[in-house]
Amino acid sequence: MPSAASTHVGARVTAQQWGWQHAGQNSWAVSELDLDIEAGQRVQVLGPSGSGKSTLLLGLAGLLGGADEGHETGRLLVDGSRPADRRGRIGMVLQDPDSQVILSRVGDDVAFGMENFGVPRAAIWPRVDTALRSVGLNLPASQDTSTLSGGQKQRLALAGVLAMNPGLILLDEPTANLDSEGVLEVRDAVTAAADAGGATVVVVEHRTQTWLPVVDRVVVLGPNGQVVADGAPEPTIARQREHLLQSGIWVPGAPPPRISRRRPAADEPLLSATDLSVGYPTAPVRAGLDFQIRRGRVTAVTGRNGTGKSTLALTLGGLLPPQGGRLCAQAQFAPSPRRVEPIGWRSKELLTRIATVFQDPEHQFLTGSVRDEILLGPKALRHNSTETAARADELLDRLRLSHLAHRNPYTLSGGEKRRLSVATVLITRPGLIVLDEPTFGQDRRTWVELVALLSEIADSGTAVVAATHDDEFVDLLADDRIELQ
Repeated sequence: MPSAASTHVGARVTAQQWGWQHAGQNSWAVSELDLDIEAGQRVQVLGPSGSGKSTLLLGLAGLLGGADEGHETGRLLVDGSRPADRRGRIGMVLQDPDSQVILSRVGDDVAFGMENFGVPRAAIWPRVDTALRSVGLNLPASQDTSTLSGGQKQRLALAGVLAMNPGLILLDEPTANLDSEGVLEVRDAVTAAADAGGATVVVVEHRTQTWLPVVDRVVVLGPNGQVVADGAPEPTIARQREHLLQSGIWVPGAPPPRISRRRPAADEPLLSATDLSVGYPTAPVRAGLDFQIRRGRVTAVTGRNGTGKSTLALTLGGLLPPQGGRLCAQAQFAPSPRRVEPIGWRSKELLTRIATVFQDPEHQFLTGSVRDEILLGPKALRHNSTETAARADELLDRLRLSHLAHRNPYTLSGGEKRRLSVATVLITRPGLIVLDEPTFGQDRRTWVELVALLSEIADSGTAVVAATHDDEFVDLLADDRIELQ
């Protein structure tokens, strides 16, 4: 992040045969990358899930670590120096906004970087207020950061970066957890900051449409991180259209995906909410909810950031107690007729009835390899090992994770982590699956495959609940909708 004395001139980025290999891995996350980005340019980096986009941004931010974390080849430079020596010029919004929330109050979190770099106190708080307003985070500076939704944390992280006036702004899926209005607010805030300070912007986003109107250049990475296309946005995408579609890029104007549903005839309720209130004892979020979750149907939970979608998902998953009203399972779905409230069920009882995919996949990883992570639930239930292994292989193949079976889950890309987190709950074949932002970080190809798999699961009789901002997911798959205001 920039020091108080830094100028508002965009940083220049240079990659010369640069590559990075995570420690203990055989394959390279990025290899032989050659790239020059002039000061002040705005560049969108595209590529299939797992092509090294996030690794490139972490490298540019100087956050990849030393030899104990991986092996580096070639050179990666910011203003002619190693990124680690230019951190005062660089601001990055990570794919996981939780990892950037440092302090307990919203205003203090935005001010943290400026205080570290000696910005005069009289200048800090006006810049805090301006940054919060620019990203649409209209909350008191004293608001507890632990009460923020994932989308609000994403805005907070961006506000902290913009307040520093960096010369290089790096954005990794900055709008993935935002509602449609928030997407435009964040994009426009970045654009305004770049206009005011002349910053260079490098953004990774699977959905091309959002950023195309405001970027100067599109760079497309291949499977191993090499540049396969580079140029002005519209002609580059037009020229590379078929290649981009085959690579899983969300190309504007492409035919929408199609998913055929074969809904089961019976759709009896599994869970019923009556005047349900969700939240925390000191922070109620939503009250007066009435709905049913039915077998074989997909229910979308939608609404703006901060309306309680993730909180409701945790409550449905039996992981957060209701703050009022009732959430009850039907007797045949519950462990016993007298124990119908999911919050009172034991872990093994939940595994076969209600499985939850968290908004942050890393919060549910417990083992050292992708395959072991998938097998963990069945082992806890003492399922037949031969059948479980076959089911694990099927899921690894369906979700394009087979080649990563022996990788540490924490070294995967954001999209790969999301698919792994889905696989870990599907393998136990629960009656209800609750997913928080299930399509986060997916390219078009893996998005279609994931949605098709969830469609099949619903058609087989499993109930699916998805808290999501993904309008295409809702239009294509949802049977019912809970709209939170």
